[in-house]
Amino acid sequence: MSSCQFSFSQTAHEPSSRRDLRLSYITKAQYSQEWNSNLHAHGCAELFFITDGHGRFRTQYEEFPVAIHDLIIVNANVLHTELSQMDSPLKYIVLGVEGLEALGGADGYTMLHLHSGWRELLNCLELMFQEAREKQSGYEEVCLHLLEVVLVRLERQDSLSLSDQPDGSRSSRECALVRRYIDNHFKEDLKLDQLAQLAHVNKYYLAHAFRQEFGTSPISYLISRRVEESRFLLRETDHTLSLISQMLGFSSPSYFSQCFRRVEGISPLEYRRRRTPRR
Repeated sequence: MSSCQFSFSQTAHEPSSRRDLRLSYITKAQYSQEWNSNLHAHGCAELFFITDGHGRFRTQYEEFPVAIHDLIIVNANVLHTELSQMDSPLKYIVLGVEGLEALGGADGYTMLHLHSGWRELLNCLELMFQEAREKQSGYEEVCLHLLEVVLVRLERQDSLSLSDQPDGSRSSRECALVRRYIDNHFKEDLKLDQLAQLAHVNKYYLAHAFRQEFGTSPISYLISRRVEESRFLLRETDHTLSLISQMLGFSSPSYFSQCFRRVEGISPLEYRRRRTPRR
């Protein structure tokens, strides 16, 4: 007879310190021609496990290549999107986790390539997805335990540090809600009254609190988001200024040019001339 036994210390049976975390969703996705690659944000952290293909991951400040075995953790309220090509479309599994924050990333995200343990992580993710799809008794508890396994194994990576996200003040949560709404709806005709109603606060309170939190007004932030997206369209497309202004919710091409010049210091056409590579 042959046997192998491993003993555990008493601390192994203590409650997990991660019980405040909540798994909001698990998603499997594959890039397609209908993909919406606009910058957007979420109210929870997202963990992107790239399972196949290659492409690029874009944030508000930079863009970088991603491929299979890459993990990107994006903190709550951080702008991001994914881009790919049909000849090798990105495939990935995403976990949305409330109460989690990746530390160390200056711009609110962390990326690492998982050299080892990838198959074990993928098994956990596939089981989580199966549990969530079938919804049998106790599936949410199973998924939460699997999430804890995933996070513990990820923290073995020397370059990754995770933390429970501290609860913000009420005004911080309201401002984060409004900013996230702007990030996801900046192409629409948004007014301060509408944003204040969304957060259930007075519009004057919102304007003051938002400026205190982010150093700018909600409407100025809305304009900056539109200008941010317009830079991408000016570099990567041949769209006219009229079409770009219409796509991004500006009332007219002249108002678009005025806002762009105020933010960038040059006209949209000059920006396109300087940033478009010669073919």
